[in-house]
Amino acid sequence: MATNAEIFARREAAVPRGIGHSTPISAQRALNAEVWDVEGKRYVDFAGGIAVLNTGHCHPHVMAAVKAQMENFTHTCFQVLLYESYVTLAERLNKLVPIDGDTKTAFFTTGAEATENAIKMARAATGRAGVIAFTGGFHGRTHMTMTMTGKVFPYKKGFGGAMPEVWHVPFPAAQLDVTVEESLKYLNFLFRADIDPARVAAIIIEPVQGEGGFHQAPPELMRALRKICDENGIVLIADEVQTGYGRTGKMFAMEHYDVKPDLITVAKSLAGGFPLSGVIGKAKIMDAADPGGLGGTYAGNPLAIAAAMAVLDVFEKEKLVDRANHIGERITTRLKKMQQRNDLVPIDSIRNVGAMIAFDIVKERGGDAADAEMTKKVTQKAVEEGLVLLSCGVNFNTIRVLVPLTAQDEILDEGMEKLERALTA
Repeated sequence: MATNAEIFARREAAVPRGIGHSTPISAQRALNAEVWDVEGKRYVDFAGGIAVLNTGHCHPHVMAAVKAQMENFTHTCFQVLLYESYVTLAERLNKLVPIDGDTKTAFFTTGAEATENAIKMARAATGRAGVIAFTGGFHGRTHMTMTMTGKVFPYKKGFGGAMPEVWHVPFPAAQLDVTVEESLKYLNFLFRADIDPARVAAIIIEPVQGEGGFHQAPPELMRALRKICDENGIVLIADEVQTGYGRTGKMFAMEHYDVKPDLITVAKSLAGGFPLSGVIGKAKIMDAADPGGLGGTYAGNPLAIAAAMAVLDVFEKEKLVDRANHIGERITTRLKKMQQRNDLVPIDSIRNVGAMIAFDIVKERGGDAADAEMTKKVTQKAVEEGLVLLSCGVNFNTIRVLVPLTAQDEILDEGMEKLERALTA
């Protein structure tokens, strides 16, 4: 059997370098929060496929649902031959989302497709083109969603000019030294200098920034955005591709706020590892596009739809939203104890919303100077210890934890022990 190194050597010759890798692991099999590589080494998975596996690798209920669907058909194209499961899943999600009034759902394949189609819907509904996003936000890698993403390297470098009619506002967070007042002041500058709010179709925001460093949008910002959107006829889009499906201790992160969006984008853990995304929103906005204006050949694939139906069942049966809060408390308690130790790499700004957990690696204990180089070393050492661990953040010094919500406590504790060894100075 080929080794990890041998497979990666072949990968170098066959696959473009623009597709990056966080680890040198070539996976052989996986179950729940454990992964085994081609050499037989076992790892605890604190990455979850970048928040895709809230129900874990190969959950038996999800796998059984997909196998049953495979016996019937794998593809018809929903726009050619519809199937009831698509409609049923839409009905279930329409009842779950924190959006006022009648709602509808459209399914796609990737998170980028979801966010881009949300913009298309907002433009069709308003007759406007302008889009406002936030620095540090991540919305995808298509040309439009790359433009909306508020981080140049590596997502925009070398890819030419941005799409027009997109502006960025500084995202407020203590770690970024930006206040809500400053963020809103900048937004008002935009309205006075660059774009009339009457030309803005949508404001898009992650309730908790993912790639940007797991910073939660303050409630006062969300209230202000809701007010601005209401006063100016702008569509408020919550990008919940990463925060949705129980990750933050609510089914949707927007449930942490006392205001509601007009559209919500979902993907990642929606289908437990199968490619599926969606836009859920107010029926009037969702219906603005003409027939044929939305969709896709593989959009709402029946296998992924079957998986997504099973994922909702698992959430209800195993109470995974409650589990997210338990995981967040258990891991952050351990991290705070580790933060006090002088024999570990200095860590700071431990933060979580449910099981969306992060901390920063800094150069000096008690300081806030980012140490991106040490962060990379820690993730590499974690792999050696048998832990799959990811970094993120605008300063490249944030460690993020996205362990499956189905992981047992003993697996969580084992992963934290491996993390502790990786942080040993």
